[in-house]
Amino acid sequence: MQPSAVTNTFMTASPTQFYTWQNYRCAYEHQPTNSTPEGIPLLLIHPIGVGLSRQFWRRFCHEWYNTGHQNPIYNPDLLGCGESDMPHVAYIPSDWARQLQYFLQTVVQKPVIVVVQGALLPVAIELIQKEPNLITGLILTGPPAWAVITKQSPEWQQKLLWNILDSPFGNAFYRYARTPKFLTSFSTRQLFASDDAVDAEWLNALVAGAENPENRHAVFSFLAGFWRQNYSSAIASIRQPTLVVVGETASSISQEGKKETPDERLADYLACLPQSRGIKMNGRNVLPYESTAEFVAAIAPFINEC
Repeated sequence: MQPSAVTNTFMTASPTQFYTWQNYRCAYEHQPTNSTPEGIPLLLIHPIGVGLSRQFWRRFCHEWYNTGHQNPIYNPDLLGCGESDMPHVAYIPSDWARQLQYFLQTVVQKPVIVVVQGALLPVAIELIQKEPNLITGLILTGPPAWAVITKQSPEWQQKLLWNILDSPFGNAFYRYARTPKFLTSFSTRQLFASDDAVDAEWLNALVAGAENPENRHAVFSFLAGFWRQNYSSAIASIRQPTLVVVGETASSISQEGKKETPDERLADYLACLPQSRGIKMNGRNVLPYESTAEFVAAIAPFINEC
């Protein structure tokens, strides 16, 4: 799919809705708004990063409905991101998992298929452990390198990194990190297979999303590595059908995962997950955005079978 095609045809989003969790105002979108939904709902978990929020999934949502699918989609902003409140706290995966657990219990109120992007996989794992009866399937898109998701990061190191980032130095870094120059460089080096895919739509969304500097606390929590634990046993305990989608040129920012090939990453996840299948497809690390049409075509059969 050409980026310009998506930009021209999907100019509006569903109205933002809100719910309250632990006295925090949390935002989400519910689609479709103009037809009768059919099929099991999808719960989307967006990645954490400079300017990232539920807007990451806009292309996917458009393509999903443009190709005739009618499953309702719930697309929330995690606390600290988008239009949700942004408290000055160090977020850990269980915080976001508890937020989504409450969202499932009070807003969705029915079983869903969870679609989780990248290194937010620990949030999905924690959510499944907390609310297994409301999750009937799981789709991992661009999951972390196996060596990363199965290695515990020392707690002292996490706290040290957080303290360094949550400082005037970190604030200065964040001001630079939200510039188009940095966002273009990082996206090209770490996220997309094609430089041309790092387009104005992507960059403008990140710049707009990072306009509120309070977004930095979620980003710093991610960079500090609070999500980096050994999840091998938790992954092995997942009983829901799981689809693992990996890019043909998938890479890892962390040193532990740099030597791993996409085939090895896929094989490791499939060997650990009890009920799983895997797909490799064009793209690198942000498949729902970079290879939207192919991604939708790849996951639709799995969703229809759940």
